[in-house]
Amino acid sequence: MDLRKLKTLIDLVSESNVSELEITEAEGKVRIVKGGGAMVQAYAPQPMYAAMPMAPAAPDAPVSAPVAEVPTGHTVKSPMVGTFYRSSSPGAKAFVEIGDVVKEGDTICIIEAMKILNEIEADKSGTVSKILSENGQAVEYGQPLFIIE
Repeated sequence: MDLRKLKTLIDLVSESNVSELEITEAEGKVRIVKGGGAMVQAYAPQPMYAAMPMAPAAPDAPVSAPVAEVPTGHTVKSPMVGTFYRSSSPGAKAFVEIGDVVKEGDTICIIEAMKILNEIEADKSGTVSKILSENGQAVEYGQPLFIIE
């Protein structure tokens, strides 16, 4: 289910006298229950990164910027905020591996958002050349997930 559609449904339930709403579609089933005056939304915790101390460079050492690898090919980006999964369940085979040929519309990963598992499909045919997210990692809207060449 589209995240905008889900937000609209939550808003409708919170503004109405309806206390519970359940909708079943081809993509899955959604159940929204209004609590005692407030609706609770769960968000995946964001990973915390510790700052790494940097050693000062020697005064006569030349300063050179690291060369960042610029990915070539088509970038598949996350359509939502959530948790990235490479397979349908723990221990199951990943949807795609580096070197796999995918067709437009093939499922390449799952993003869990608000306890809903959303299958993410390839939006271009080609060969998967890079997987840019780790299994179980929190991802942001628009974050690159795969490179397809």
